[in-house]
Amino acid sequence: MSELYIRVAEDENEEPMEIPSEDDGTVLLSSVAAQFPGACGLRYRNPESQCMRGVRLVEGVLHAPENDWGNLVYVVNYPKVCLFFTDNKRKMEEIDAASAVKIKRGFQKTSDLIVLGLPWKTTEQDLKDYFSTFGEVIMVQVKRDAKTGNSKGFGFVRFADYEMQTKVIAQRHMIDGRWCDCKLPNSKVCPDEPMRSRKIFVGRCTEDMTTDDLRQYFMQYGEVTDVFIPKPFRAFAFVTFADDQVAQALCGEDLIIKGVSVHISNAEPKHNNIHQLFPNFPGGSASLAAMFDRSQLSIPSSHV
Repeated sequence: MSELYIRVAEDENEEPMEIPSEDDGTVLLSSVAAQFPGACGLRYRNPESQCMRGVRLVEGVLHAPENDWGNLVYVVNYPKVCLFFTDNKRKMEEIDAASAVKIKRGFQKTSDLIVLGLPWKTTEQDLKDYFSTFGEVIMVQVKRDAKTGNSKGFGFVRFADYEMQTKVIAQRHMIDGRWCDCKLPNSKVCPDEPMRSRKIFVGRCTEDMTTDDLRQYFMQYGEVTDVFIPKPFRAFAFVTFADDQVAQALCGEDLIIKGVSVHISNAEPKHNNIHQLFPNFPGGSASLAAMFDRSQLSIPSSHV
């Protein structure tokens, strides 16, 4: 006997999901709740009366109407919850859990998202036209050099709706022929942390990578002000951006440069105990100090 599935949705107007039934034709409430957390039952619209009807539930088991689930779409029931709103006076409104989730999302504030890898030709109007396909855009900005007016290769966008923001972050974007990434700047993720460095640590470098190679590669994300490869070769490099938000957005990424996977991590200013990280560094502590005087960085412990 082939397994029977019934169609279940959170709302009548949403795309349904198929939920498996048991051998006797019943459906376990736990099977529904596994896909719709918090579900406490099902209802459906009667084809004849057009009224909503509840599905019989006995000890966690849902029974088909008239012993036949048919081709109907069953809507999830959620328990009633209470929300308190304070205005001039306190009042209580009873709503279902699904609506409570939507209300909660509605109160979540959107943030400025950083858009990395923009083509130099992309304008603010281009950016707005593209992201408007996802929802209402309330702000766009292409960062430009104050002297030349040229694009720095990144910008910012802000949506009116929090759900649209989440959707945009979850995917890559083809803008003016180039793949771009859209992320929350680190300052938004951890607002209590101090200002971050504009420099990143590039680990797993190979000897054939030059400063020009690294500069050309990282320029796609934003303006690069400095590239430093220690000598003698130590399999890492430092890249400095004009904007700290670009640097922090790249931290934690694994990128492919000249066919090699390199790892990007945060490089924080630290002047103490540098010699302990490289006790046998060629040239001794004087050479090591000179190198870090220029980079003003500490090597992440995960790379030592």
